[in-house]
Amino acid sequence: MLELGLKTLVAYLVGALLGSLILGRLRGVDIRAMGSGNAGATNAARTQGKLFGLLVLVIDVGKGWLVVRFLPLAHLPGIDWDPGVSREWLALVCAAAVVVGHVYPVWFGFRGGKGAATVVGAIAGLEPRLLLPLIGAWVLVLLLTGYVGLATMLAGVALVAAVFFLEPGNFPLLGFCAGLAAFIVYTHRSNIARMLAGNEHRVRRLWLLRSRRTA
Repeated sequence: MLELGLKTLVAYLVGALLGSLILGRLRGVDIRAMGSGNAGATNAARTQGKLFGLLVLVIDVGKGWLVVRFLPLAHLPGIDWDPGVSREWLALVCAAAVVVGHVYPVWFGFRGGKGAATVVGAIAGLEPRLLLPLIGAWVLVLLLTGYVGLATMLAGVALVAAVFFLEPGNFPLLGFCAGLAAFIVYTHRSNIARMLAGNEHRVRRLWLLRSRRTA
């Protein structure tokens, strides 16, 4: 249990290293005080430029992938592998911890991002073939609606469906992805409120139905 607890803590602390806030401090800005107030790559790109947003995205996706891919199999100093801990379960726990760390970062007053980019990295580490339906659903919804938040939430639903069909019988992964999808909806509750109020930001350049809706 010592290995499980320590690696969960390490995963959380790595997740708490947000690309937008680290790079923002180097630039002398706090992304959370700009735009939508979110510390994710989308708001970073809107307020600081595409290159800044891309760098944030790479960091946030990368930390999710690194934690899930390497931490469960790592030999930490003074800590032996616990034979009673499944590597599969440990990978899922680390994936959950790195996402929670991103959303509630101890380094930044527990005010982080919404977890989408780190989720992508974690899924890439767990089962790369799930990336196609995850990203495909995100792109499709974004093109049809222009809403990044809605695309992210429905991508989470698509992820659960993909696990059900591509990984039949893998109940640990199915349960994890279902919980992840619910958590993503929770972190996007402000987006839901803005969509219901009719003032949610849309990516108009990518919104295919824009001309029909605005005609």
